[in-house]
Amino acid sequence: MVPSQTQPAGDGVGRPQSDADQGQKVIALVDDDRNILTTVSIALQAEGFATRLYSDGEAALKALLENPPDLAVFDIKMPRMDGMQLLRELRKHSALPVIFLTSKDDEEDEEAGLEQGADDYIAKPFSLRLLLVRIRAILRRSAALADDADPGKVTDKEDPVGTLARGKLLMDPARHHVSWDGRPVSLTVTEFLILEALAVRPGVIKSRNQLMDAAYTEDMFVDDRTVDSHIKRMRRKFRSVDGEFSAIETLYGAGYSFTDG
Repeated sequence: MVPSQTQPAGDGVGRPQSDADQGQKVIALVDDDRNILTTVSIALQAEGFATRLYSDGEAALKALLENPPDLAVFDIKMPRMDGMQLLRELRKHSALPVIFLTSKDDEEDEEAGLEQGADDYIAKPFSLRLLLVRIRAILRRSAALADDADPGKVTDKEDPVGTLARGKLLMDPARHHVSWDGRPVSLTVTEFLILEALAVRPGVIKSRNQLMDAAYTEDMFVDDRTVDSHIKRMRRKFRSVDGEFSAIETLYGAGYSFTDG
């Protein structure tokens, strides 16, 4: 049975008016697998979120644009309009935070989705705990960025407590904000946590397992290629603002380290 705060997934449209009345954060779920929709929806509602369920990418796109939720989670592999097409069309009109679901070890999907503007990705099969961690982190980041963009919002921007400065690198964990030599670098939540684990102790070698422990906050298997893919994407992003970037070093057979020299 689909939770009461949504209409059945086959209808393609949730009930947003109740979400607003309850003041809950609203998460849209888009997947053609009804079991995944129901299971994830129940878990999110148990954590205090409201949910809207969509089993069709075309219907989801119309609803996401007309009545945006706070965040969307959708699968890449769907009939009619797949998740990549949905993300591409959504990004033409909206900066809505998006987490997308990929097949295990499908690096092409991960690369393409992040380049299209997804905020993060999770490979199937995934744990509900991991999904909740990612959702909360991205919502915190979105709220902090919204505060920064509001000229009438009173914030303590002069207080540097909690920021991490390493040479040209500046990280603000509360906002998941990263800059290099004063220029912003957009990282996914996963990338941010890996970089933070490296930058906290410059020069110290962190193994792939240690970096995944920092990024995923739970015991789960992630192979070496996934860790390397995150590092490769981060380097590419930093080199887009500084062609000489070399602060993330590879120690072959051991792992990675960060140098602020």
